[in-house]
Amino acid sequence: MAHSARRYQGITMILAFDTSTAACTAALFDPGGACLARADEMIGRGHAERLVPMIESMLAGRRATHILVGVGPGSFTGIRVGIAAAQGLAIGWDAEVAGMSSLALLAAGAAGAGPVAAAVEGGHGELFVQQFDRAPFAAVSDLLNLPAQAAASEITAPSVVGSAAAALVAARGRGEAVAALPSASDSLRLPEELRSLAPRPLYARAPDAKVRSAA
Repeated sequence: MAHSARRYQGITMILAFDTSTAACTAALFDPGGACLARADEMIGRGHAERLVPMIESMLAGRRATHILVGVGPGSFTGIRVGIAAAQGLAIGWDAEVAGMSSLALLAAGAAGAGPVAAAVEGGHGELFVQQFDRAPFAAVSDLLNLPAQAAASEITAPSVVGSAAAALVAARGRGEAVAALPSASDSLRLPEELRSLAPRPLYARAPDAKVRSAA
């Protein structure tokens, strides 16, 4: 965690959370990268109602000086809930806020060594997918939004994690599918470029909802 300690020198506490999937997950770190507290709950929906009480219980009256929030891709509603909470807390605490890749967070928690891919449902029968190396952890492909069959031809990692892992592995006809969920406790495993994103939704395509133009 030496890299994390240098990156966050002068910071007293780091709060990380992600609401891009069916999980509601948060973790609290000291500036050296040690995880002081964590909470991981499979809730499906209802992130807006669960996230703030989870954070309050974890902080126990303390404040963070830096906030990391998962910015997707994933559930459009969940991502917006997380970003709104991060921005509200940042204003109240006068804290810095940065985004982190939710697919990278998912892949960072995967056990084992070598290449790993993260795949989550993207709507319209398509998947959000990205491939990573684990030693050291780094993205080795672009973030893609493709039908399962097309994604299968792009992703070579033998292990795939996430809600759409089974669909990708089935389309490819080989590999291991792990229906994992992200844990915020893995946030500081991400390289800086994957946890210093703008705190706004990250998508490989535009969301379905579009602003109607004036007549």
